[in-house]
Amino acid sequence: MVVLLLMDNQRGVTDCSRCGEKVSAPCFCCAEHCGFYIHKVCAKAPLELNHPFHLNHPLLMQNAPYSSGMYICNFCNKSGHKSVYRCSSCELDFHIKCALFTFNIAENNLKQLEHVALQHPLIPTENGDEKLKDVSNCFGCREPLANYTRFSPCRGFNLHEKCTEIPFKLNHVWHRKHPLVLQFNSERLSCKICCQVTMRRGFVYGCSPCKFVVHIECASQSPLKVIKSTNHEQPFTLLLRQVPFTCDGCGTEGNHVAYSCGACNIIIHKNCISLPRIIKSKWHDHRLLHTYFHHIEDFRVLNCLICHDEVNTEHGSYYCSKCNGIFHVKCALKDKDSYEIVENEDEIEMPNESSIIVIESNDAGEATKIKHFKHMHNLMLGPFVGGYENSCDGCMLPISDPFYYCSECVFSLHKACAELPKMKNVWHHDCKEPLALISDKVFMCQQCWEISNAFAYECCGCERKICLRCVIALIPGARTCLKHEHPLFYYTKHNGKCNACGGTTHGAFCCKDCDFVLHLRCFSLPITARHKCDEHLLSLTHHDDNSYSEHHYCDICEQSRNSNRWFYNCATCDTSAHVYCVLRQYPFLKLRSIYEKNDHPHPLTFVMKKYYYPDCDKCDEPCEGMALECSKSECKFIVHWDCVVPTSLWG
Repeated sequence: MVVLLLMDNQRGVTDCSRCGEKVSAPCFCCAEHCGFYIHKVCAKAPLELNHPFHLNHPLLMQNAPYSSGMYICNFCNKSGHKSVYRCSSCELDFHIKCALFTFNIAENNLKQLEHVALQHPLIPTENGDEKLKDVSNCFGCREPLANYTRFSPCRGFNLHEKCTEIPFKLNHVWHRKHPLVLQFNSERLSCKICCQVTMRRGFVYGCSPCKFVVHIECASQSPLKVIKSTNHEQPFTLLLRQVPFTCDGCGTEGNHVAYSCGACNIIIHKNCISLPRIIKSKWHDHRLLHTYFHHIEDFRVLNCLICHDEVNTEHGSYYCSKCNGIFHVKCALKDKDSYEIVENEDEIEMPNESSIIVIESNDAGEATKIKHFKHMHNLMLGPFVGGYENSCDGCMLPISDPFYYCSECVFSLHKACAELPKMKNVWHHDCKEPLALISDKVFMCQQCWEISNAFAYECCGCERKICLRCVIALIPGARTCLKHEHPLFYYTKHNGKCNACGGTTHGAFCCKDCDFVLHLRCFSLPITARHKCDEHLLSLTHHDDNSYSEHHYCDICEQSRNSNRWFYNCATCDTSAHVYCVLRQYPFLKLRSIYEKNDHPHPLTFVMKKYYYPDCDKCDEPCEGMALECSKSECKFIVHWDCVVPTSLWG
């Protein structure tokens, strides 16, 4: 049996062997002086705690249950590495002091809190009240902490002294079936009154069997009987009966607090009364208008451009009248940084500045001759005959109809690339600043991580760049792929396997009709490509009809090839090769273009030597891959691109 001695003058010499915090009196120590110290409170803590805030299961004291030896307290959100009160069924972990402190609050054992210092509102704390910015409200009444005397222990449980009398159990008009009990919101259920989700560490009044939860502050407030809306002509009146409903504001379900407009036959969540009427979203080029219902004359299905699920037009949505784009309210407003509220509805919406000036048009109104601000000559609309071998100078993918070309030099642009605006917001970039169209800069795309010197959009704030392939591919809506018969939709979160390369996906283009999935990089692969291994153009192929295993080899690297993965093939010569072997490391760097950032006295151009490989002036190895060559024929300077690539472009 271990003998412990009670000490009354111990302070800060070592850590408590149970909670891990600095020992302070009163505490116990081992009579054998082996270095074992334990707070008096920790020593008396029960091994099993039936906590009033978690009635479903008891909390059991145990060592840190994870292999790392660390855990995160679900009350104070701070780490611990010693003993923990844990509910394994609900995956809840609590520091010993956090569990005991909240237990005493729940049991109204205020005498047990005498060791916790009270902070007076007129006396500044040791670190100043700036420490309270992230927890600036009392968890009970949600009023500022500095208004009243408060408990503020080191664990971050901030509570006014007056709020220790919060009732542990109450009857509420919105849930007549059972009483509501103060508890941890371990399941992160949303409040049935304001519809906002409480963080896992928060406290709520709840009924566990009914999955009913309300915030403490919402439960203590009497709902307004009538609310006037700035977005609706008539006021909304509180429904005094608990009825299930579909909110006409946001289109989601509700079954508790509802407001209605009898004149318009609208029923709505309280929070949806204040939905912004008009927003400008990064997901769309035009303003979006909130509507309570939307008439569809042709009976077609409208899908949300963010989540791609159907929008029920009998209820609220955000809609673009210019191009019929539609969004779920929850999707459009999910990220506060992705939209701005349009306060002045009478202000004229200015379109994005065009990159082209139309010089001539045909009878159908299509521009046949244009001036693009990134090229010195006029561009002509292509003759639509197909079979082109050049690449688009905007996206570096093979030219296809329709496109514009320059009759005075080798320069071509897909029509879609030419018509992109000078400035553009994109949903997949975090900054609020718009992105500007640039060219002739070597950059690494922040979406696909490919290095290119074609057109890109550059953020005016952080200066990150996104290539045109990614900008066009990620425009919200359905996308077509030449290797698949159904439309594809981009999902930001998707765990699966890419059909092209077999790699694991996190975000991907997916087909709703089948299991077809593509990475963003694989979606933008060139349909055709050239390589010295074959005199003909190689075509991107998604299946191999030849079942003979000896046929499944790459003709470039001479290694085996998975017949279920995409590859490049020449049908005439029966040449087959891995995608990477054909495209090599830098498929989107424009050959013969000028590279400006160099220490050489003459301009350098990008080249790819095919048959003759001069030695690199930096490393003395043959220049087989992408290289920079002096544009002066009398100067024989040449270096590997990898020998001079800036560190900012390293992946």
